[in-house]
Amino acid sequence: MRDDRNNPDFAFEPIRGLPERPPEGEEILWQGRPATLPLARAAFKLDWIAAYFAALVAWHFATATAAGGVLAGVAHGLPYVVLGAAGLAVVLGLAHAQARAAIYTVTSARVILRVGAALPVTFNIPFTQVMTVRLSERGDGTGTITLQTPEETRLAYAALWPHARPWHFRNPEPALRAIPDAARVAALVADAAETRINTPVLGPQPAAIAAE
Repeated sequence: MRDDRNNPDFAFEPIRGLPERPPEGEEILWQGRPATLPLARAAFKLDWIAAYFAALVAWHFATATAAGGVLAGVAHGLPYVVLGAAGLAVVLGLAHAQARAAIYTVTSARVILRVGAALPVTFNIPFTQVMTVRLSERGDGTGTITLQTPEETRLAYAALWPHARPWHFRNPEPALRAIPDAARVAALVADAAETRINTPVLGPQPAAIAAE
């Protein structure tokens, strides 16, 4: 994980990722951030974009080859290969910027999301406002942890994205997205929340997250 202590954008933070020191008795349990490639695949749909450009290259290569031979196919397909590579590089760059700007913090009392590549903002989600904790894992061990909060919490989806459960605009759910060792972190979040509020909060994996 990158050390942000020498970054002037965050010079005001007494502890990395936190706008102020936690109150006495509140313990930091975990800190982390998204992994770039899993975030690009989950939030920026890198796989779909790659598939689109692959189909575009194949179609232009096939039609040009049928009309003028292999050399013609290569000549017509190559510009789309370059265009596709540039598009994927842009997507990876955006995902990298969002991942490096984010710090997720779990304490004994709350979850804190410091997010935003262009305009950093901090969201504090006390466990008293967490109704359900859900986990979606990928095969590589990374995953997304979503926190369902009451409607009156009034979080802004645009400010949260991509650190939010997809497509839940009316009642946005904050999310720790594309984090390594997600199962362990989800258990830690659920245990801390249940200890704080004395109510089970670990819920089933939602279909919208499972389909990322």
